[in-house]
Amino acid sequence: MRAARLTGGTGPAGSSAPRPAGAPGSVSGSGPVDEPLLLVAHGSRDPRAADATRALARAVAAARPGAPVLASWLDHTEPGPTEALQALAAAGHSRAVLVPLLLTAAYHRRVDIPAAVAAAQRSGPPMQVRVTDVLGPVRSEVDPALLAGLRRRLDEAESGAYDAVVLAAAGTRDAAARGSVGRVAAALGSALNLPTRVSYASAAPPDAGAAVTRLRAAGARRVAVAAYFLAPGLFHDAVTASARAAGAIAVASPLTDAPDLVDLILRRTTPT
Repeated sequence: MRAARLTGGTGPAGSSAPRPAGAPGSVSGSGPVDEPLLLVAHGSRDPRAADATRALARAVAAARPGAPVLASWLDHTEPGPTEALQALAAAGHSRAVLVPLLLTAAYHRRVDIPAAVAAAQRSGPPMQVRVTDVLGPVRSEVDPALLAGLRRRLDEAESGAYDAVVLAAAGTRDAAARGSVGRVAAALGSALNLPTRVSYASAAPPDAGAAVTRLRAAGARRVAVAAYFLAPGLFHDAVTASARAAGAIAVASPLTDAPDLVDLILRRTTPT
């Protein structure tokens, strides 16, 4: 985790300011009751993705009353994290927690989010910003809540038995990030006691259809696909089409606002 101090200037005004999703109250262990949470998603041209992030923000707010819970996006949807932080500071908040809604600690976590905080640092009233870990593996540890969310969505997609699983992710050229996806797949396979393979919708092979085909060639007959996605969109659509064409019996929905994901976010916000 890291902290930054925002200094100088004035924040945005009018309709561009983010709207709080929370309500008055308090939650034990989640930081000061007046400390806003800023959820930062990747962003997509597909409006379903932004809708899913807003739904997640509402679910987090319901579980953590007492301060605003805001959604922002690195691309395609407004507000961006810089503007959201500036608006919070202008509204009188002296502290905030920024939660990267990312499943790997790749470029967006290493570069884009620090850059957004640094940009806010150059304007706006003073504010302390604490940036949490991503939602994916941290120091090689796969959080049980993440696995619980993946299993929840699998159970919703296929109530019957399946004998192998593909973990379908968006994809990245970052080898370390791919390694973290592999750790999630291994942990999921261990929890289910089933053979599990990784697939990617972009940037790296294999795609979901190829992963399903390999498992079927190895003897699996009922292959299900777990979606390592936070929101629906073109990548998840492509995974669904590819996996179904290869004979998968089910493709799980993205995590979106699963209660397990809400729990993971709240624990990420608790200082360690």
